[in-house]
This record gives sequence, C-alpha cells and structure tokens, in this order.
Amino acid sequence: MKAPGFWYAPPGPLAWGLAPLSLLWRLGSWWRRVRARPHRAGVPVICVGNLTAGGAGKTPMVGELLRLLAGHDPHVVMRGHGGRLRGPHQVSLDRDDHLDVGDEALIHAALAPTWIARDRAAGAQAAVAAGAGCLILDDGLQNPSLAHDLRIVMVDAGQGFGNGFIIPAGPLREPVTAGLAQADLTVLVGEAAARARALERWPALAPSDPLPARIAPVATGLPLQGTPVVAFAGIGRPQKFFDTLRALGADLRLAEGFADHYAYPPAVLDRLIKRARAEGALLVTTEKDAVRLGPKHRREVLVLPVGLVIEDRARLEAKLAALGLG
Repeated sequence: MKAPGFWYAPPGPLAWGLAPLSLLWRLGSWWRRVRARPHRAGVPVICVGNLTAGGAGKTPMVGELLRLLAGHDPHVVMRGHGGRLRGPHQVSLDRDDHLDVGDEALIHAALAPTWIARDRAAGAQAAVAAGAGCLILDDGLQNPSLAHDLRIVMVDAGQGFGNGFIIPAGPLREPVTAGLAQADLTVLVGEAAARARALERWPALAPSDPLPARIAPVATGLPLQGTPVVAFAGIGRPQKFFDTLRALGADLRLAEGFADHYAYPPAVLDRLIKRARAEGALLVTTEKDAVRLGPKHRREVLVLPVGLVIEDRARLEAKLAALGLG
C-alpha cells in the first residue's frame, strides 16, 4: 500500500472527515490490549517498531541489533508482511521467497535465524525451542501478545508523525504521547537538520531524549560519482533512497518510486531495464526490492545496501547490558 498524500500534509477536509473512523481503530487497539495475556518468552525480547504505518528505519535497526548481539544467539520474530505463510515458520533462503515470507524476512535471515509468525507468541516459543538466546521482534509495538523487555521506537525525522491523525485519517497507529511514553528508547533517524526540525515540530519527542541516528550506504565500491543511474524503489519512502544516490554523486536519469513491498510485474522490470540501457546507465535498487526480483531480472540490477549509523551507541549498549546482553 502506498501512503495517501494527505497523511503528510496539513490536516484538511479529508483527514477531518475520516477522523471519526480513527476512533474505531483506537477502540480496536484498546480491546486487543484489554483481552491480551502477554506471553513471557523466557529470554530477553527486544521490540523494534514505530508509531506510524510505513518505514521508519526498523529493518536497518534490526540489522544493527543482530550485529551487536551476535554472541547471544539472537533470533528474529516477525509477522512476514506481504508473505502468505502464517507460521510459525523458520525462514529458509534456499526454499522461501518474498511471496512466502515477505521481503524483510529474507534480509534478516541472511544474518540470523528468522521466524515468520502471525501469532507472535507462538513464533517466540518456536524460536526459543530452537535455541534462541534472545529475540528481536520486528514491528510489534502495537501487538500485545508477547511481553517486551526493551521497546525501541523508530521515528523518521523527515516525516515525523505526518498530520498527527490516527489511521485512516493519518499515519499514526496510536497517539504520539502515549506511544513515546511506553518506549524504553526512541531513535530519531535523519540528518542533523531534519532531526532539529522534527524536535521543533513535535515537542512530545523531547522528553524521550531521542537517540540520533542516520541511514548511510554501506561501502560497496559501486562507482556512482558522475555515473548515469536509473533507480527504482518500493519502500516506505523511496525519496530517501533517491536522495542517498544523489548525495553519492549519481546522475539520476530516472527515479521511480512504487508502493511499499511492491510486487514487480516482469513488464515493469523489462521497461526499467530498457530505459537503463537506452541511457547507458546503471539500474540500481534497494536490498528490500532486490529480494522481490526473479533471477532473470535480478542479474540486471545493482543493489545499494544501507545501514543505520547510531551517533551514541553507548546508550543503546547500556540498554542491552541491562538485559544481560552486554
């Protein structure tokens, strides 16, 4: 799904008109929490999520945690958005594709054992039975079925909380103040200027003392300075990817964005390949997009991986050490 444009514009008639339906969303969330009996996994559970629909840096944050916790047998548990399997199911890079488990699961599975489970508690039980020393829950802040020992809220500095309205009138899954109050650590992702603007626009962020971070490309040796590039991305905010390419000096001849988790028809990929060849350009996309391409088209595309640069890692490491994961 592509986020509606009015979610990130000043509140207008459409947002106000949908606002009553937001009450139904909040009522449903409240009812789930009232009925829930959160499962205790028996190992530390670190939940990485956000307060809005769409991307906010969760995937690179999980990757960073997996690197920090490599000596503690971390397993990832996630819903598997976009995949057809309900689980619990351990992701196999040899047997599964994005239609089975979703795109993010394939990225995580390259780093650590990863489990797909619509029922997060059942996924946690399966992971612990398989030897997990700790669990990283990718996107589960609003799911009350599994108890969390560390709650990390990711905030995109560029988009913040949109128009401040709850779904469907805006991008929020829950109210900002309440969501931030339950966070053990808030991570504000963006360049310094964007973070400063976000703190000014959203005063509720300040009390959480957000940890500054930014998305940066992983060094690959890909020669982008002055190179003609045709880029495409179906992620939460494709523009961030295109801005990264421009910052690396790429000469973008075409930058085409698609809906998050977009399933690329062969005709679309053939068109992009043809355009890149006509421009004498490299065809470049993201890691998340690359796992959604078939072998034929994957060979034609270069990938620019990105990682999360945390500017005060000591704070994160202290939170992990408090869980016995130092």
